[in-house]
Amino acid sequence: MRSQSPSQPPSPPPSRPAGAVGSPSLPFAGGHRRSFDAALAAALFACSFPGSVITFPGQDLSVPWWPGVVLAGASCAALIRRRDRPRGTVVVTLGCAVAASALGYLLTVLLLAPLMAALYSLAVSTDRRTANTFAFTGIALLVGVGLPSGPAGEPLVLKLLGPAAWLLLPTALGTVTRLRAACLDAVRARAEHAERTREEETRRRVTEERMRIARDLHDVVAHHLVLAGLQAGAVARHLPARPEEAARLTADLTGTTASALRELKSTVGLLRRAGTGDADEPRNPGEHGRPVGSTPGLAQLPQLAASFEGAGLDVTLRTEGEPAPITAGAELTAYRIVQEALTNVTKHAGARTAAIRLVYADDRLTVTVTDDGGTHPKVPASTGGGYGLIGMRERARSAGGRVRTGHRPGGGFEVVTELPLSVRKTNESHPV
Repeated sequence: MRSQSPSQPPSPPPSRPAGAVGSPSLPFAGGHRRSFDAALAAALFACSFPGSVITFPGQDLSVPWWPGVVLAGASCAALIRRRDRPRGTVVVTLGCAVAASALGYLLTVLLLAPLMAALYSLAVSTDRRTANTFAFTGIALLVGVGLPSGPAGEPLVLKLLGPAAWLLLPTALGTVTRLRAACLDAVRARAEHAERTREEETRRRVTEERMRIARDLHDVVAHHLVLAGLQAGAVARHLPARPEEAARLTADLTGTTASALRELKSTVGLLRRAGTGDADEPRNPGEHGRPVGSTPGLAQLPQLAASFEGAGLDVTLRTEGEPAPITAGAELTAYRIVQEALTNVTKHAGARTAAIRLVYADDRLTVTVTDDGGTHPKVPASTGGGYGLIGMRERARSAGGRVRTGHRPGGGFEVVTELPLSVRKTNESHPV
């Protein structure tokens, strides 16, 4: 074969941007893409003249050169629509290449370059099956026509492997480009989804934290203000006739207000730590354990029961079963539910006695608060309304438990709370 400057297949366009499915894309937009395609077609057409006169050494050109140039010009003109009509572009360029092979031209990369560019565009913009179908169809046509019509003396290996190599190369490059773009799109989509999920999770945590603090404030304020009001009324009644009893109630009232201030300070401290971004302090007791500060738990239930004596409510506490480990979040939940239940007794039931019963089972703790109903209820209790009952259910749900409330058959009201024990207790009770 006569010497010629080495030629390379046309450089594949860069990968398409995200979202440009269906057409190969370059780092150009709008009219710039058309300009680039026109420049590419002109450059390939300039290579068609030497490609149409190449022969083997010692042989003369057996066909005129101009039909090859015309066919190359038609192929290059079709490349202008390779982005929006990739299949049609492949059909036109393949037809021109088959015609050139039938006329007896030697199929070099210079004559096949338009078909190679069209196959690359098709592989970028369609699926693998479509690109491979067009590529192997083109190989079959070129080989089938080139075997009987090719230049005399052309080696059989060149007739068979030449078209296959030049057509499979751009098809493979286009497929790799498409898969790379799809991979980048998937990574970008996952990153955007992760960002949205992270923002939604942050909003959810903020909402849950706000609801938890609202429940704490409701429990602290409602409990201590009710006790303070009842104790203040008792002081007013006993002061003229029983000054010693009034003095004791006054001391209880002072303790009640001081306890309210301590718990409010602890709750507001959570807001301060959240505002300063202190990530070292756990803010969700249901997930991380007991928050810092004076957070009450089951050990403070005797003091809680005693605090209602000044309000005229006799509270008894009884524990059944072997006490087992319980998470700090569940412990605080049990305390707050008992506190709210006893507060409701003083506000609504007008009862004289109430009972707290703790029952430890294999995997759960059951906390029951009951009252005798009294003889003159102050305000009718409701099983479905009020922020207190709603807060109980929300607290139990956040700790993985549940709450049942309702009237007792023999009179009075009961609140039953079931909370899970710690994993350690469960594993000990059910060894593997």
